[in-house]
Amino acid sequence: MIAHLSGTLLRKAPNSVIIDNSGIGYEVTVPLSTFYALPEKDEKVSLHIYTHVREDALMLFGFHALLEKKIFLLLFSVSGIGPKLATNILSGMGPEELLDAIANGDSQRIQSIPGVGKKIAERISLELKDKASKLRGEQQPLAPPFMARKEVGVQEDAVSALVNLGYSVKSAKEAVDRASAGAKDITLESLIKKTLRVLA
Repeated sequence: MIAHLSGTLLRKAPNSVIIDNSGIGYEVTVPLSTFYALPEKDEKVSLHIYTHVREDALMLFGFHALLEKKIFLLLFSVSGIGPKLATNILSGMGPEELLDAIANGDSQRIQSIPGVGKKIAERISLELKDKASKLRGEQQPLAPPFMARKEVGVQEDAVSALVNLGYSVKSAKEAVDRASAGAKDITLESLIKKTLRVLA
């Protein structure tokens, strides 16, 4: 069972990365909060890992901060939520903001995340409220991101990230165009955050 992975960042995208460790490239699914914290390509990276084993596949899910992994595991414990949906929920709202929403029983706020219906949101609020409150009391400030980045084709990457979150291509493109209007040298992180505000 892989619980932690360090190596060289070979490739990064808003929803996954490839990490080279001793000549082996591990593909790891990540939430946007972790993507924001990634270093540049070919630099060293270290992630907390959850290994998901199925009969037909072995999948790795990676997190920059241990808090992200703890929230992911809480979400994954809820009936009807698989690892991919848990990752999308983490992508749809920052980990600290999401933890607050769960601890406060704010199902409407949780339901605003793409892919989360009313029943799932209510189930999260009901089943995880006490656990989230306890975790919120124990949490340490999140570690800072590795460094600021400049990306090529940030608009295309932003659209891809939003589609992975459950938005339609048309909605994602229109929102990205609105969010990037007049912006110069905008980073992917900033563009995604601005676009999510537009969509909200």
